[in-house]
Amino acid sequence: MNLNPKFPLYLPGVKNGNNNVSIIGANLREDITTLGYYVSENGGIEIKFQNSYHTKEFSSFSAVLKKFIEDRQLQDVKRLGLAVPGPVIDGKSSPARLNWGLDVEEYKRDFGFDRVYMLNDLEATAYGMGLLEDSDLDAIYTSDHPEKGNVAILAPGNGLGEAGYYFDGKYLRPFATEGGHSEFSPRTNVEVEFYQFLNNIYGIVSWENVLSKTGLFNIYRFLRDVKRHPEPEWLSDRLANGNFTEEIYRAAVEDDVMICKITLETFLEFLAREANNLTLKLKATGGLLISGDIPQLIQKYIDKEKFYEKFKISDKMEDMLRNIPIHLVTKDKGALHGIALYSAYFQE
Repeated sequence: MNLNPKFPLYLPGVKNGNNNVSIIGANLREDITTLGYYVSENGGIEIKFQNSYHTKEFSSFSAVLKKFIEDRQLQDVKRLGLAVPGPVIDGKSSPARLNWGLDVEEYKRDFGFDRVYMLNDLEATAYGMGLLEDSDLDAIYTSDHPEKGNVAILAPGNGLGEAGYYFDGKYLRPFATEGGHSEFSPRTNVEVEFYQFLNNIYGIVSWENVLSKTGLFNIYRFLRDVKRHPEPEWLSDRLANGNFTEEIYRAAVEDDVMICKITLETFLEFLAREANNLTLKLKATGGLLISGDIPQLIQKYIDKEKFYEKFKISDKMEDMLRNIPIHLVTKDKGALHGIALYSAYFQE
């Protein structure tokens, strides 16, 4: 896997060689933790193999790492990189979705790695996007007058990931945010009802309570329980026994179920609005990338023109917003490849 020159990532080790460096990359999620063994070569990375483990079956990340090393009979691996679903401060993290405390110095000491890196998972994903091919991007909106500048990344999945690239005039430098935990604000009378519904559940209502797999369920049950949209009995059974997001999408597209169609349309309207918020806050004149499990699943349902019209609504900034290209990442190289790439070529 080689870097796409359209993503000029700041990775100084690429120029310095850093070939044949062995790396374990790890993507930690609340359901599945995936580890891969990589070797750096020619300014890119090659994955040799990967294993996935059920996160809740392990008491610590060290236990998962030990299992992976034993399963694959690995020896003398030089570097370790971790992508984690939460903030990383001074090489430590305690993600809310995991029961693990994480510390890079612990893994360096106990496993003998030369270097250990840990990034927020969406920051790691931002590095992984440097490995995308042009065909992996679906244009939602292209500008006649695009500008160079910062780039925003919005990724609804298990949670709501938000990150960006700072453009320094030559390179793109990924950075993490915890913007998904900023407070959601309603705009219409119905949204005020929705806010009150969520406020009774959560107290503080964050954008993650709206734009995530849980958020999709929150929209659906608000429509069902508060607005009294009918739910077919057969759908109730499918939602209880299947993958909720997939079943909502299937019922909207294949079965033309009104409550599911409104659920997806409401979700996409909120996605356009938070995309607007993030783009303005980062002054992301270089573009907006939308990633994450949910947008990728419902890609064919997205009305691109309607999304763009919702996205560009602003009090005074429509001129800036209308020049910002928007792309959906259809084949996410993901946090696992991204943390391996970072571990191979980043230099302090």
